[in-house]
Amino acid sequence: MRRFKLVPDKTTIPFLNLRRSAFIVSGLLVIGSLFLFMVKGLNYGIDFRGGIMIEVGTAEPANLSQIRSALGALNLGDVAIQEFGSPTDVLIRVERQEGDATAQQIAVDRVKTALADTISGDISYRRVEFVGPKVSGELVQAGALAITLSVVAMMIYIWFRFEWQFSVGAVIALLHDVALTIGLFSITGLEFNLSIIAAILTIVGYSMNDTVVVYDRVRENLRKYRRMELTELLNLSINDTLSRTTMTSLTTMLALLSLFFFGGEVIRGFTAAMIWGVVVGTYSSIFVAAPLLLLLGVDRDGTVTKSA
Repeated sequence: MRRFKLVPDKTTIPFLNLRRSAFIVSGLLVIGSLFLFMVKGLNYGIDFRGGIMIEVGTAEPANLSQIRSALGALNLGDVAIQEFGSPTDVLIRVERQEGDATAQQIAVDRVKTALADTISGDISYRRVEFVGPKVSGELVQAGALAITLSVVAMMIYIWFRFEWQFSVGAVIALLHDVALTIGLFSITGLEFNLSIIAAILTIVGYSMNDTVVVYDRVRENLRKYRRMELTELLNLSINDTLSRTTMTSLTTMLALLSLFFFGGEVIRGFTAAMIWGVVVGTYSSIFVAAPLLLLLGVDRDGTVTKSA
């Protein structure tokens, strides 16, 4: 019985012939993402803006529309309401109120009163948290630092494992993926919180894994085909790893799509970031990281080969 194969074992697709178009498209997308970030910014969640988080348990499935209407009438500013794991678990996020801790507590009391008037049956308050401006500011700095350190660590790892040309190419591809992910959240207005930082760090790891697979085959072929032209060798290396890259991306995507549609609102932003990250990570390992070696040159027997 023949096995189904999404991609044949041997392909001869001339990926490098599309490198100029890919560079132009990638450059425009990165510039557009940075422009959106500077002009429109991100829809920061309470983690980064500060505010009140209340987790509520109800006896019966909660009517989110009724709760949303009741809390909207309180004029507390931005209020986000979503299911938290099950229909009887509700997560409420309220914009930080002007004033000190007393003002935040007054807002919580008003929310509890509105919920008592709206929800029938017993109500349990499982968590009430306040995130102040100082803490949220520290979280922003910690998130940016985590992303920066992860990219630097990846650069050092690739530098030691391969050559500096590979390291530069990998880091540019990673920055490309991070920039496009931020651009996605800027243009869609999806909430940007700590879970998205975790998603970006995961994207960095996933994209680097794809890139290392391609680079490892490039290094192997550099030793095997010493007289082969660099463009032909890079095409060969990408095609050699295409089946593995495609199948890994497909199986990962199937799991992420299931989480996106059936995992609930709590992890929807995370899974959206991951789905996008798998797409751009696979794209960048083929159309950004590998073609950059042609521009940077690669080390053959201690001499740098310049691109034509």
